[in-house]
Amino acid sequence: MLDQPFLQVRNLRKSFPFSTGVFERAENGFSRRTTAVDGITFSVERGETLGIVGESGCGKTTLARMILRLIEPDSGEMRFQGRDWLASRGSELCALRSRIQMVFQDPMACLNPKMRVGAIIGEPLAIHEPRLAREERQARAAQILEAVGLGADCLVRYPHEFSGGQRQRIGIARALILRPELLVADEPVSALDVSVSAQILQLVDRLRREFSLTLILISHSLPVVAQLSTRVAVMQAGRFVEMGPADEVLYAPKHPYTQALITAVPEIPA
Repeated sequence: MLDQPFLQVRNLRKSFPFSTGVFERAENGFSRRTTAVDGITFSVERGETLGIVGESGCGKTTLARMILRLIEPDSGEMRFQGRDWLASRGSELCALRSRIQMVFQDPMACLNPKMRVGAIIGEPLAIHEPRLAREERQARAAQILEAVGLGADCLVRYPHEFSGGQRQRIGIARALILRPELLVADEPVSALDVSVSAQILQLVDRLRREFSLTLILISHSLPVVAQLSTRVAVMQAGRFVEMGPADEVLYAPKHPYTQALITAVPEIPA
């Protein structure tokens, strides 16, 4: 078990039913389906940052949600620290969930507008550490807010009182309050302007070091993944078409799709 990858994904597949019209009938009694993730295989070592890049609609978010088991794959295998992640149930599933967290693309959509920030950030503790006193939850929420660059005064405020960048910091704080080992960041800066995006990426990189995180960074932007990734996987139409060390993929791409993505970027930051 010691020589197994931190996270191992094998032949993961996911399709969804679709219809081209209101009155369309299923052919031969079966719904038509579109494949979102088509046989993805990869592994992530502890402490590394894997960047997954591809255009919108290529299946990146579906893959991220399967890694978190927010949706279940049609087939395939996932092992987290040697454990069968897809077979986990009950208390084992709950324990593993606390060690894998996600930062979502749209911070406003994933923050309950009727809850104060303290309750939002403390909610994972209420679920996974129910014996923890309310005062301790609030203290830990204040501590993690400080870590993401916000003050304890934010605890009593509501999400709509913050800017987009501040709301993403709140989302990051909620993801980190359980001290996870694996963080999946799905387009964490796509809804932010350029200057705020740079600040959030710097924050994520600092927190990755401070919290000893393994990071999967998902983006449609090559410059974004170039800033943080040690390895890069390029995704097209539900498949990885190229994967390797960041320098090799970004500066000496082999696949035509990767080459086309790089050609469309004026300059990839070093």
